[in-house]
Formats: sequence, structure tokens, C-alpha cells
Amino acid sequence: MLTTRSSDSQIATHDQVYRALRSRIMHGEIPPGQALTLRGIGKEFGVSMTPAREAVRRLVAEGALFLSNSGRVSTPELSNDRIEELAALRALLEVELASRALPRAHMALIDRLQSINMTVAEMVTKRDAVGYIRTNLEFHRTLYLRAQAPAMLAMAETVWLQLGPTMRALYGRLRRTEPPHYHKLIIAALKAGDEPGLRLAVRSDVTQGLRLLVS
Repeated sequence: MLTTRSSDSQIATHDQVYRALRSRIMHGEIPPGQALTLRGIGKEFGVSMTPAREAVRRLVAEGALFLSNSGRVSTPELSNDRIEELAALRALLEVELASRALPRAHMALIDRLQSINMTVAEMVTKRDAVGYIRTNLEFHRTLYLRAQAPAMLAMAETVWLQLGPTMRALYGRLRRTEPPHYHKLIIAALKAGDEPGLRLAVRSDVTQGLRLLVS
């Protein structure tokens, strides 16, 4: 029984470390190419090497971290081809999610999206890159949850995770002064029940910015 409790505790600990690191990476808190060490992770979270190693293993498997042949762990530095590939995946997955969400889009959802977009605008005004990325993804996730397609949403979140550090770099290049224009078009299309308009607005929103990184 003692062994079981200890094992359960280790699983819970590594899951907490995994989720915390995953959130940081997805929201751009860690820049591209930054090295991470098991010792540093363990010290920061007050855990042993084992849960730190397991959390890193899971994140490497998801493409959120890169493990070199020498054993160095870092956030990925994406090539132009890789950015284009991930942008194409976003367009495929998120356009489909939005389309599936449309029949279930009620006024409460639209009001919620408008409220989130106001927070996105606040983050832009504050020049808070991490806050901007977090609320921008919250906007998309809130819409896509209405699609009731959990496997598809999980795939989209994996793409967001792989792009997180790169999105931080993109934010610095964009120098935004206002929230994304396409969010307003997404909300307008939802109100109108306009599926072609919604698909176009989502596709434009998730790919336009990334194109700046490969130009």
C-alpha cells in the first residue's frame, strides 16, 4: 500500500509540473531555443528529478520541447517550413471546429466571445505579450468547445503548444495596437449564421500573422 501511495503521489506531482510547463510554453512565457534542465525544473517546482524528467518526456513527445542528440532540452526554434506546416494545420483544424460550432452558437457564447475580445484589447494596450496570447487562445478555445469535437480540439491545442514560443516572437514583430481584426469578423459571422464568412475569418485569423514570420 505504501508503494501504491508513493507511486500515486509521484504521478500527481509530475502531472502538476507537466501542466504548469505546458501552460508556460503554450502561452509564450518561454522564448524559442531556451534551454531547460531537469535540475532547474526540479528546483523551481520543489520536486525530485523523476517527476521533472517525466514531465519533460511528455512535452518532448508533444513537440513542445526539443531533445537534441546530446541530451539538451530546449523550446523549439521552428524553421519556415515548420511554421508553414503548423499554420496549415491550424487552418484545417480550426476552420472545421468553427464550422461545427456554428449550429450550437447561441447569444451567450457570442456575448462571452465579445467579453474575451475586450480582454484581448486590454492586453494589447498593456503590451502584455503573454496575456495577449493566453486570451487570444481562450477566444478560440471558447468557440471550438461548442463544436463538441474533443479529439479535434486536442489536436489543435497540440499545434498551439508547438507554436507557443514562436507566437511570442511573432507578437514582438507585429507591435499590435488593437485586437485582431478577424475576431470581429468571426463574431459577426456567428451572429449572422454565415458559415462561409466564419470559415474565411477563422482561416485568415490563424494564418495571417504566422505568414509574417516566413516572409
